[in-house]
Amino acid sequence: MSSLLTALAGFGPFRVLVIGDFMLDEMVHGDASRLSPDAPVPVLTVDRIDRCGGGASNVAACLAGLGGQVHCCGVIGGDGDGSHLKRSLEQSGCEVDGLVVDPDRPTTVKRNLVGLAQHRHPQKMFRVDIESAAPVSADTSQAMQARIDALLPGVDVVCIEDYGKGVCTQQRCQAVIEAARTKGIPVFVDPANADCYERYAGATAMTPNRTEAARACASLPGSPDEPAEMASALLESLGLEAIVITLDRHGAMLLERGCEPDHIPTRQRDVYDVTGAGDMVLAAMAAARAHELSWRDAVLLANAAAGLEVETFGAHPIPLSRIAQEVLRSGDGVEGKVRSIEDLRLEVAAHRDAGHRIVLTNGCFDVIHAGHVAYLKDAAARGDTLIVGVNCDDQVTLMKGAGRPVYGLDDRMSILSELACVDYIVSFDTPTAHELIEAVHPDLYVKGGDYEPCEIVEHARLCELGIPCEVLAHRPGLGSTDIVDHVRGA
Repeated sequence: MSSLLTALAGFGPFRVLVIGDFMLDEMVHGDASRLSPDAPVPVLTVDRIDRCGGGASNVAACLAGLGGQVHCCGVIGGDGDGSHLKRSLEQSGCEVDGLVVDPDRPTTVKRNLVGLAQHRHPQKMFRVDIESAAPVSADTSQAMQARIDALLPGVDVVCIEDYGKGVCTQQRCQAVIEAARTKGIPVFVDPANADCYERYAGATAMTPNRTEAARACASLPGSPDEPAEMASALLESLGLEAIVITLDRHGAMLLERGCEPDHIPTRQRDVYDVTGAGDMVLAAMAAARAHELSWRDAVLLANAAAGLEVETFGAHPIPLSRIAQEVLRSGDGVEGKVRSIEDLRLEVAAHRDAGHRIVLTNGCFDVIHAGHVAYLKDAAARGDTLIVGVNCDDQVTLMKGAGRPVYGLDDRMSILSELACVDYIVSFDTPTAHELIEAVHPDLYVKGGDYEPCEIVEHARLCELGIPCEVLAHRPGLGSTDIVDHVRGA
């Protein structure tokens, strides 16, 4: 298990202050299979409207999904969209005590029209922005600063999400960065697409994409345009501790102060929508550093999180368990179905978040035969995910006697891996499956045989944990011992 996976398994609560442009993302879905009779444009017949937080709102929701205790500080309008946005943030588990209502400004809304034509994948057709990019009023700015001053001492990390909507002014950013540095609190910035980044000087780290970095570097000496050169120029000119330039399908360029540039690749994706990917990168980086992960591990986590984000439509927080599962699958030694108990915990958590019913069984599975196959298919039919625990060779010998197992552990797990009904395989070296049961905590535990559930050695522990147990039908004459005795007799 890698250092990153070990760290993810130990993730706990952390406190974060998100400052920036809080928005409402609106997805208007419908059928777009016909053209308007009065203009050469498609007609969208609306089926449903989905609303969720965007911009800093999405950063906050992503951080909450990663276990953060999130305080939101920004500006919304005194309108229905602002009320909906506050409710959405609260439902995500965020605190909205830092949001200032300005009745003279609209809540920023990004309204996306999404059409489906000829039963193909839905596509964005158009976007309508409702917003004001003017700097906030003096009264609103003063109220916002008062809330920042009150919240800052109680957090572990600060995130600034700037979309250029008038909240993250030069004065605001510098005041936050200076106050945070005085208190030893790191500040992470996802910058606006702007010509100059002077307002972010002194921050801990920034996460611009390639296009944003190129625009900001155009006015710097030499006009650097390669990722490593842009990273170096921005790091030095702004006095950052680290910078991460995201490179879409090519991963990210990481540069730490005093180190060489580090290009960190990512896995190719089926990209449906890039909305929210930058927000997810900022949230993942901040969460990782709040848990003292290395900068490289923080980028690996951000790559995995952003990759999952672009595979979904719209901006949606990705749970930590799904990100951990993605990191696991992207690492070494996790191809196929065989897992360690530690790795299995991460995968089970992701399945449980997805609402999957987990079924666990265990046994020796030596000389696998038709009875085993029928029993495992029956077990798989009782849930969504089947996990099979396999006794190690020494335990099989103790249970079955000398000369057993016929097939070693690796061979037995390899054969089980070929069964379509089996999702995961894990070995264990204890006389009982208690540790495995406690780690997986399945929705159902099954065994194959012709005995009562109370005769299973794990029955008492299952009852303590409240896990139902079921014995599946036994097929007379189909047993490994019978087959081995028959072959040896022949």
